[in-house]
Amino acid sequence: MHVIDLGKSGLKVPTVAVGCMRISNMNEREVSTFIDAALSNGANFFDHADIYGGGKCEEVFGAALALNPSLREKMIIQTKCGIRPGRYDFSKDHIIASAEKSLSKLGIEQLDVLLLHRPDLLMEPEEVAEAFEILEASGKVRHFGVSNHNPMQIELLKTAVKQPLLINQLQ
Repeated sequence: MHVIDLGKSGLKVPTVAVGCMRISNMNEREVSTFIDAALSNGANFFDHADIYGGGKCEEVFGAALALNPSLREKMIIQTKCGIRPGRYDFSKDHIIASAEKSLSKLGIEQLDVLLLHRPDLLMEPEEVAEAFEILEASGKVRHFGVSNHNPMQIELLKTAVKQPLLINQLQ
């Protein structure tokens, strides 16, 4: 599988991520088979979001990973946060709580990449920056990015955020 550099992160990722949005109806054994098939084909970049399957997708992936914890070192795990029922929320408290909840559901200690999922037009860039600082300093998140943002929204975030925004994942 063709791999590319993920910005200047040092991570090498396949050109296509393994989407985990539709695994909520699978059990941990089925997800384990899914993970094994992806890894055996060179697909090691797993994409999640805290809202996929109402949170169940991260839970079942974590349960599958618990069956073989050594697989964690072979994969890059990305998740997204910032969507609440009926609204977007890029507040510092929500970003941190979402990342911590994702870590717990996935059963891992560190996210490789955390994306802000869809633009929050009422975002305060300084609050996002505080959340990113806390998550990076605590070792809970290695890299950051966005999803479905336009160039001006990214530039606005860059006025406050110190970390490189490695990804703009488009739908």
